[in-house]
Amino acid sequence: MPLSLCADQAWQLILRTRQHDWQGQSRAVLAGDEYELEVTDNGGWQCSAEPSPEAREMLDLFLPLVSGSGSHVVGQLGQSLDGRIATVSGASQYINCSAALTHLHRLRAVVDAVLVGVGTVNADNPQLTVRHVDGPHPVRVVIDRHNRANADARLFHDDTATTLHLVGSRHCNAGPGSHSTRIAIDRPGDEAEGDIEPAAILAILARHGLHRVLIEGGGYTVSRFLHAGALNRLHLLVAPMLIGSGRPGVSLPPIDTLDDALRPRSRSFACGRDTLFDLALR
Repeated sequence: MPLSLCADQAWQLILRTRQHDWQGQSRAVLAGDEYELEVTDNGGWQCSAEPSPEAREMLDLFLPLVSGSGSHVVGQLGQSLDGRIATVSGASQYINCSAALTHLHRLRAVVDAVLVGVGTVNADNPQLTVRHVDGPHPVRVVIDRHNRANADARLFHDDTATTLHLVGSRHCNAGPGSHSTRIAIDRPGDEAEGDIEPAAILAILARHGLHRVLIEGGGYTVSRFLHAGALNRLHLLVAPMLIGSGRPGVSLPPIDTLDDALRPRSRSFACGRDTLFDLALR
């Protein structure tokens, strides 16, 4: 009978795959004490040990995010059955269960950068660090073209992880905290009121060596990247809850017929009392 592979062992293999140098390689072989994991550059895998059901799901979910070279962008949203991420007043703690929070921290641990919009910073004052699982902290990125972020937000003042504050060029001189770096997302004289295109934001991050990116929120920011075709995958965590009003998760421009609807390849996984939909977008 083959040896078994538990979830903790699977997670350590995922973190090792994250660190593997994929340049010019189509496969990687990672050896444990008594087992071997072979991973292809598209996230396919086979293991000499028999994974537990939890370990198998973990490998299926996360290896596509850490294998291969080049950029990979994954969005994440936690919502109710009727597609709400918060009430009208902004209350969102906690729509999703504790297992969903653990999943979010795993996502943070496998990317180079976690990105949020300024609305999320002001509403939630997030830390955007990895605390519920083993793994490195990502670089924290805030999109804030018009310099609206609360200057007291935690991620500008703690040194747990690096913070990049993406602002318009007119706001680049002074930052709100000693542990963040301001980067212009437009050129002087090119300061229109509209949003910067997701592709331009990802290009800025790539110039800083940040190629695997988690778009964590909020719904407006994730929807912008989805509409622009900038997401490789979307992890949608759905709680068995009906809110009936409030802030939507995914919000895209109107379509006339269902022929224009997005129909990504999808897989579903139990995540505590929630259901996780893994959507492959490109």
